[in-house]
Amino acid sequence: MTEQFSLMGLEEDRTPSDRLFFAIFPQPPAAETGRQFGQDLSNQHGLSGRLESTDRLHITLDHIGDYHGLPVGIVDSAIQAAAKINQPAFEVVFDRAGSFAGAPGKNPFVLQGDNDATALHDFRFILTNTLRAAGVPSKSGKQFTPHITLLRDARLVSEHPITPLRWIVREFVLVHSLLGRTKHIPLARWPLRG
Repeated sequence: MTEQFSLMGLEEDRTPSDRLFFAIFPQPPAAETGRQFGQDLSNQHGLSGRLESTDRLHITLDHIGDYHGLPVGIVDSAIQAAAKINQPAFEVVFDRAGSFAGAPGKNPFVLQGDNDATALHDFRFILTNTLRAAGVPSKSGKQFTPHITLLRDARLVSEHPITPLRWIVREFVLVHSLLGRTKHIPLARWPLRG
């Protein structure tokens, strides 16, 4: 009988290190306003979590998946599929803030989209169906709650209205996130019409 021994430290770590997702990033003035909202709301509610930087504020449209290393084939397929989308620019509005229940001590405190975000929902539906038709994997379900995570905190804050944050969405982006390193790398961008 042959025994196989594991060599300590020589096995490949299979913990996911890379995430792929499609996102919408606020235009710079809206990102600055969003971060200021985050600072003001954090102070108002006594939150101590670290605020996201303006370049990390985003709306996740479709979470393709988490991987060990960047899956070049999936990236290529996602880029080819997204290039087929030809949609007009549209406005988004975030008029509420509050917490989602998350991992202990890491509840996302978010800006939430208005309940009538028809154009955003329609765009996400088109993107998701285009990706699936091209065989691109997706971890996103049918349920979609538009939001922008400002920080994570142990406290939970009830949803409440805020001064609306709004901007015109003029592009969407395929993002490579380095998990645990708070770094987002845009891999490709596509403009919207108008």
